[in-house]
Amino acid sequence: MLNLDRLIVEFDKGLRTLFSQAHSARAHPDANLPEATMDEAERKKAAALMRVNHSGEICAQALYQGQALTARDPVVQRTLQRAAQEETEHLAWTARRVHELGGHLSLLNPFWYTGSLAIGAVAGLLGDRWNLGFLAETERQVGDHLQSHLDRLPPQDEKSRAIVAQMYTDEAGHADIARSLGGADLPQPVQLAMKLNGKVMTGASYWL
Repeated sequence: MLNLDRLIVEFDKGLRTLFSQAHSARAHPDANLPEATMDEAERKKAAALMRVNHSGEICAQALYQGQALTARDPVVQRTLQRAAQEETEHLAWTARRVHELGGHLSLLNPFWYTGSLAIGAVAGLLGDRWNLGFLAETERQVGDHLQSHLDRLPPQDEKSRAIVAQMYTDEAGHADIARSLGGADLPQPVQLAMKLNGKVMTGASYWL
């Protein structure tokens, strides 16, 4: 059952996700890689793609917080919380890379966070089997999205590519865990709706 203390904690997490600098317990994947020589157009494109990835991590934080808030099984709650911790590291990696490339973070992040939190909470209310299925499908779609960015990033931008590659590995791990805990396959209309929602977020965040 929800209680006031827990709601306050989650509200604080939301504020820190949106307005505080994230930190990574692991070394940044690009830490030992040199900065590539890129022209202005390539740097702008790389910054925009990494901004999209940062907004995706904002959404992931909110989804997992909402799902953990309404999950029934303590094991599922802990799984979601561990996944959220790794997403916090992704926030740190992508935010720093955007700034290194001379870009800015999405102005729409508060909107993405609020909407994703609500979606996550609803997923949790549907029951842990569907909650885990939603996690697995989210990570599958995120993996597809990250793979597309590896194709679109400038080939010489090894720093951005290293970050995206590690994020892909982490997201695949989250999906595998969710399936191993009994996550259900979501109906195709739900999968399509999630994909459409993702396209709206990525398209808007690329420019804003």
